[in-house]
Amino acid sequence: MLKSGPSWSFQGCRMFTSVKAFDGQQYSTLKRQCLQSGLLFEDPRFPAIDDSLFHHGNRIGRVVWKRPRELCEDPHLFVDGISAHDLHQGQLGNCWFVAACSSLASRESLWQKVIPDWREQEWDTEKPESYAGIFHFRFWRFGEWVDVVIDDRLPTVDNQLVYCHSNDSNEFWSAMVEKAYAKVYGCYEALDGGNTADALVDFTGGVSEPVDLLEGQMATDEVARNQLFERVLKVHNRDGLISCSIRATTIEDMEARLDCGLVKGHAYAVTDVRKVRLGHGLLAFFKSEKLQMIRMRNPWGEKEWSGPWSDSSEQWNKVSKSEREKLGVTVQDDGEFWMTFDDFCQYFTDLILCRLINTSYLSIHKTWEEEVMRGSWVHRQDPLRNRSGGCINHKATFLQNPQYVFDVKKVEDEVLICLQQKEKRATPKEGKGENLAIGFDIHRVELNRKYRMHSAQQKVAGSIYINSRCVFLRKELKEGRYVIIPTSFDPRQQGDFLLRVFTDVPSDCKELTLDDPPQTCWTGMCGYPQLVTQVHVMNAEGLQGPDSNGELHCLNPHKERPLSKVQAVDPYVIITCEGERVRSPVHKDTRCPNFDIKGLFYRKKPKEGIHIEIYNKNMIVDTFLGQVILFSDPNERQEQHTLHLRDKGSRQDNDLPGTLTVRLVTATALTNI
Repeated sequence: MLKSGPSWSFQGCRMFTSVKAFDGQQYSTLKRQCLQSGLLFEDPRFPAIDDSLFHHGNRIGRVVWKRPRELCEDPHLFVDGISAHDLHQGQLGNCWFVAACSSLASRESLWQKVIPDWREQEWDTEKPESYAGIFHFRFWRFGEWVDVVIDDRLPTVDNQLVYCHSNDSNEFWSAMVEKAYAKVYGCYEALDGGNTADALVDFTGGVSEPVDLLEGQMATDEVARNQLFERVLKVHNRDGLISCSIRATTIEDMEARLDCGLVKGHAYAVTDVRKVRLGHGLLAFFKSEKLQMIRMRNPWGEKEWSGPWSDSSEQWNKVSKSEREKLGVTVQDDGEFWMTFDDFCQYFTDLILCRLINTSYLSIHKTWEEEVMRGSWVHRQDPLRNRSGGCINHKATFLQNPQYVFDVKKVEDEVLICLQQKEKRATPKEGKGENLAIGFDIHRVELNRKYRMHSAQQKVAGSIYINSRCVFLRKELKEGRYVIIPTSFDPRQQGDFLLRVFTDVPSDCKELTLDDPPQTCWTGMCGYPQLVTQVHVMNAEGLQGPDSNGELHCLNPHKERPLSKVQAVDPYVIITCEGERVRSPVHKDTRCPNFDIKGLFYRKKPKEGIHIEIYNKNMIVDTFLGQVILFSDPNERQEQHTLHLRDKGSRQDNDLPGTLTVRLVTATALTNI
């Protein structure tokens, strides 16, 4: 059994910007008071009574709360370090929490954050006077780290711990962490039947991504399976936490054991991911064949996989003794076992990858830019003030939800978005709080939008809707501006949420709070917009391009000239209205660009034209390719125009090669677009 000895190491993540005392209880102050008074700490916020155990009444008989010294002579937080083997589930149906603890135990830099100052908290036989019966642990809750204080009175029946416990009868870290976590949730029973993804996030501040192995057809699609293995391996190698399970479809299926030894409806911790070299000696070194392997642990501490590559399987003879020792292969029924990734995808249905999002500029690994937004769904009668409109099925109220704008500044960028709702603590009267069904949509909007959307735009992505604490989406998005609309599934539902947006470069994410331009002290002098116009530049055709001499020529020039000498251009478009400019990204090597960009203009001078100019991007000076000037009436309808490009200045009556297709919509009510 391998256990990691305590030593210090740190992640390149902004994990502890600040720590908040849970329920206002300051650990250092309370411990000092106990030491001065000579009394052991008794937590008034989580007392040793049945209400701290159950919210539906006692179902296990008479419980006696005992301190570790009443259960053994020489108690410790850790005995011979920390290991996944320290954990056994006990009488609660909280395998999800114990599986997350098993993953945590394998990551020293993480458990030292959850169990801070462990040396100071450890029982000291040389200084017994330093013991005060008080401990503290830290969890990431709703966007901030909280420090949770507990006393060390633990629930027992017949002098045995009722819930999570260790192999070693004098080791108590797992029981203490479980008690602190139960305090956060309201009582121990609130931990019955939870979600491993939530616990992994609470231990790390990371982002959990659920992977549906059935939906992804991982058992049959070899290419997809290999890609998934590389993702799993990367998350593991970068100190992420991983859990998995086999979906139970009926109540009878819950915790039913399959012939192969695996258990349905049960959370397993993934404790290692490797490419294992087959063969012995030099032959193995030069052999290219490697097997994709994954190691898991059953929180029960027993009942393992009995198929190929199980602990006593003859397949291990294909691996050298030194490689087996490196992998920690044992023949004990300790709940930990290896499988090939092929077999894993054949039997398991759900995988949770908890990434530690790296935000350190000093790291050699990919660095993410994180934006964190806090918001609320609040129902109000006024449509412009209502912020609980439900999902897109409710078209009349959908846009009455909170809206968050962000920019993708690269040609294409991978964006990670996580929406988390605030949980309600369990109470004896109301029981365990129920989650709302939540999700979000992403709309591509005008490049200069700074006020709330009032009409639907181009939806480019959306999450699933589910009554879990968190909803996650990973999406490749093109350069542009986007609006995220987080919602509950049904309108009029209320609650707080946390929105986290991760991009490669800063996204300038912020909430859109105003419906239209505000009235200011300058409005009387400078005027106020009378119209709002959305300009959608769709595409251009037949732009002129330079020949090998640098002269501009159209696609079908009147002069005879070899077409091979006429080069493509790198065009971009600029929309100008009453001094405000919107510029598109550059489109490479094309004379028929699909611009597909929008600008939104609040207009004080309705009769003034809207100028749209096209330029060719050059090293020194950009080349003018043509323009159109448009006028738009407030007819509330979309008008599409395909116009010939014109010259500018004194030559603006002259046609230039190419056409531009534009769609306009104008409204007198500024909250109509």
